[in-house]
Amino acid sequence: MTAIGWNTLVQPEAVAAALGDAQVVLVDCRFSLADPEAGERAYRQSHVPGARHAHLDRDLSGPPGLGRGRHPWPDAADFSRRLSAWGITPRSRVVAYDAGDGAFAARMWCLLRMLGHDAVAVLDGGWARWTALGLPVEADLPSPAPAPYEARFDDSRLLDVEAVQGHLAHGGLLVDARAPERFRGEVEPLDAVAGHVPGAINRPYAANLEDGRFKPAGQLRAEFMALLDGRAAHDLVAMCGSGVTACHHLLALEHAGLHGAGLFTGSWSGWIGDPSRPVATGDA
Repeated sequence: MTAIGWNTLVQPEAVAAALGDAQVVLVDCRFSLADPEAGERAYRQSHVPGARHAHLDRDLSGPPGLGRGRHPWPDAADFSRRLSAWGITPRSRVVAYDAGDGAFAARMWCLLRMLGHDAVAVLDGGWARWTALGLPVEADLPSPAPAPYEARFDDSRLLDVEAVQGHLAHGGLLVDARAPERFRGEVEPLDAVAGHVPGAINRPYAANLEDGRFKPAGQLRAEFMALLDGRAAHDLVAMCGSGVTACHHLLALEHAGLHGAGLFTGSWSGWIGDPSRPVATGDA
């Protein structure tokens, strides 16, 4: 069974029907910021049949560097080698999933889409919904045959600090996906400085969800159109703490039919790498 049309979200029942299709590759992206090895341990205990495991730090992030944030965007050649090791080719139809809300799976989705790989989707509801539906699981670890994969990222949609400053100066929209209390600077559990980039607005990535699943495309479109307030989608750049949950907004926008938004790759942790940069607190 083919997986035509899987380029934003896919439902568990459709994936279950496609298990065994050699063109469909599943990637388990479960991860915990509090315990970075928890996702891989859970994967080794049980996962969707045939799924590979992607570790956020080792597989979906690059090496550290000034201004690159806690989860730096990887080099295209390095990430392409990882795809090759997983047996993913440019013709593969990839399904990424995580424990439930899609935050880490969306990072995998975003990486592939920025390579120009259209046939990639996030499992709506993730592992939580897959298991709630009683769909097949296994503990066997796959041994995929390496496959060729070479591609370059669309750098026009990947912004560093200087590009974000220029984006704001020209009236662009910067949307911070962190929880409201982190955006306002009331708490900061992960980074050395609390607050947000001056000029950014807040839409928590959880606002894209309802009962653990993505809101309908039409509802997301209406909400983001109100946020854009007359701007085009490509005038929106998403950020978060380290460039991971911001990918959730890019996925939601794409699912809503709003194309071309950018990503502030270093995000807040990259912004505060230089203590001379301004910091805002509160709602504005």
